[in-house]
Amino acid sequence: MTNTRVTDALALRTMASAFDAQRGKLPVEGDPHRSPDGVSVARQISELGKLITDLGNDVFFRAAESNREAHTSRVIDGFAGAVLPAGEAASALGSVAHQLSLLDLTEHLRDQPDARDAREAAMQVMGESLETADRALHDAATSLHIAAQGVSPSSARLQAARRRSTIAASASPPAPTPAVSADPAARTARSRR
Repeated sequence: MTNTRVTDALALRTMASAFDAQRGKLPVEGDPHRSPDGVSVARQISELGKLITDLGNDVFFRAAESNREAHTSRVIDGFAGAVLPAGEAASALGSVAHQLSLLDLTEHLRDQPDARDAREAAMQVMGESLETADRALHDAATSLHIAAQGVSPSSARLQAARRRSTIAASASPPAPTPAVSADPAARTARSRR
């Protein structure tokens, strides 16, 4: 299968949108409609695992192509570059799941001072982990969007046009500058024409 600039840019944008969607699903502490719970966090970890597998497959299949296009290395770089932040997001959500489990285990001890301190620490770690996941998902989506712009046909045509205009501008002689008369009356007469 030969990928074109159009199909590759579309694949990168589609993957970026998937990471944007994951970011939109992140639990939000204090929001009754999106508060963290074990099932939704586990589901999101699973979905991120599938996205990471998809990133790996996109890199693998393009790297294994025998007739690679000139732009394919950029596409591979775009998909591969999203793996690290995607892994960070999955790891951060794993930490959230761990803290939720700890809160569940200590629910019956919540009135004891030691358990209260541990539960507060778990809440703090969970908040930091959700911030890390949010940032990492943003980074993954942004890098994929940038990669898509770099390989899209319109961007390639624009870059080629810029190169042509730069070459043409440097090759053509400078335009002659009209002589300016020192006589103020002559300048006024020219500007009235």
